[in-house]
Amino acid sequence: MHRFANPARFLRLSAALLPWCAGATVILTILGLWLSLFGSPPDYQQGETVRIMYIHVPAAWMSMFVYTNMAAAAAAGLVWKHPLADLFAKAAAPIGAGFTFVCLVTGSLWGAPMWGTWWVWDARLTSVLILFFLYLGYMALVNAFDDPQRGTKAGNILLLVGIVNVPIIKFSVDWWNTLHQPASVVRMGGPAIDASMLAPLLVMAAAFTAYFLSVVILRLRTEIALRKIQTLRLAVAGDGMRG
Repeated sequence: MHRFANPARFLRLSAALLPWCAGATVILTILGLWLSLFGSPPDYQQGETVRIMYIHVPAAWMSMFVYTNMAAAAAAGLVWKHPLADLFAKAAAPIGAGFTFVCLVTGSLWGAPMWGTWWVWDARLTSVLILFFLYLGYMALVNAFDDPQRGTKAGNILLLVGIVNVPIIKFSVDWWNTLHQPASVVRMGGPAIDASMLAPLLVMAAAFTAYFLSVVILRLRTEIALRKIQTLRLAVAGDGMRG
């Protein structure tokens, strides 16, 4: 991965990938929405309400996926001083927070007719809410110091400490009695969900992934440009002081 640590090399690679990721986002989103709304049947118990699943579940998956990648980037930044790792974590944080927010909101909309309440202090709900606060905490922490390097280091430490919450979210339904059902897609013995519902769910998950890649590439390219501008300003200021 160090081959892609060079910003110039990353910019060339990302310029080639971005149109493909954006195109995949549009195509997969249109296909996924059509399958979710018109190509899949209503659930025999939940009726049409089950269609919230096609947004809620991929958003939940992406909230954990993005945070895990941010934690890996934090480790790379702290241990190997990877030049783009810190910028990636900073670029990905608002996207991950957005996915987590969508997960919480759609979960409440789904829970109201199914459970009779918008919110309960269920183990999975609580751990996802903690994940949302971890995202917000990271974004606040990296901008809380006058020295950007101190903020980045503090944010990286928070990401590594908070990664323990990801397996808690994943296995909370197995470790505690919760209102959420056990895993029905990734499980021993294969998916328990019918193929007519599994297909749109996976397509929407792919659409969310393509969206993440598209936006994180754009944000990372912006972060690199801002870093270059900051370096040039410091160089100009240094020349002015010497002059």
